[in-house]
Amino acid sequence: MRFALPQKWTTQQSLTYYIGGAELNVATALARWGENTSYVTALPDNYMAKELIEYIKDNGIATDAILLSGERVGTYYLPEGNDVKSNGVIYDREHSSFSKLKPGTIDWDAAFKDCTRFHFSAISPALNKNAALVCKEAAEAAKAKGLKISVDLNYRNKLWKYGIEPKQIMRDLVGHCDVIMGNMWSADSLLGVASPIKDSLDVPDLVVNKAAIESMKMLQESFPDARTIAYTQRFTDKYWGIMRQGEENFVSHVHMLQDARGPVGSGDCFMAGLIYALVLQFEPKDIINFAASAAVGKLYESGDATKQSVKDIKERMYGK
Repeated sequence: MRFALPQKWTTQQSLTYYIGGAELNVATALARWGENTSYVTALPDNYMAKELIEYIKDNGIATDAILLSGERVGTYYLPEGNDVKSNGVIYDREHSSFSKLKPGTIDWDAAFKDCTRFHFSAISPALNKNAALVCKEAAEAAKAKGLKISVDLNYRNKLWKYGIEPKQIMRDLVGHCDVIMGNMWSADSLLGVASPIKDSLDVPDLVVNKAAIESMKMLQESFPDARTIAYTQRFTDKYWGIMRQGEENFVSHVHMLQDARGPVGSGDCFMAGLIYALVLQFEPKDIINFAASAAVGKLYESGDATKQSVKDIKERMYGK
């Protein structure tokens, strides 16, 4: 759950909150677009968590795999209009029900019943060693059952504080994945795949694209099970995506941005768009364009999960 802090929040005597989280945002988008989804997490056995579960159900997401355990819901605080990658974010997830999970707690056979895909983000194994082991257990169980596995390499520098380098955890997890989403810098931070450029400030788009493709090629060499790799390119005034499948590269339409004030959840929306287009077997150029268009639409929305329809996204795909 996210609390959005306005300026002078101490004098307003109220806080705006949003229900979400990386994986839940993806599930919410996919359910909104007509896909069957299920959410796996842990929540405390109290009235607050039961309200949250009802909210998740109301969004069309199956909740049978949610484990009632522990004592609190994980939260974080973010000044309004800021990005979760900023220094302003304050995480309050220690001792949450999810952070207290241990391997062997979740029945993955039951959780994955009738499922064809499993998605997780790098935020989950960043919490602590046990959470990382639970993610590993989930990925191994999903692989054994023949599920397609996707990962969002969303790196958060205020997490990963338990004495283990991210790449020691993430390289093992990503080795199970069919779909990898991120960018050059998250691949560097989380997987040790060196970024070809240090940053993209004042770098021509073509140079950024060339560097991204070089990074994706290195990912392919390190993680041969990954059939689809997609990177996001988000700047103050423009946004686009790049995808590599096999030996082919695809670059989306470049969307120009103006007054985009909803940065939270845009990456999750890109991920959802990528999964949706893969499931429906879009043409490769349409896969990356659908994902990028979904992310751009989310940049203009408040809240954590998108309210866009498939029609909304398709109308924006090529800048129309």
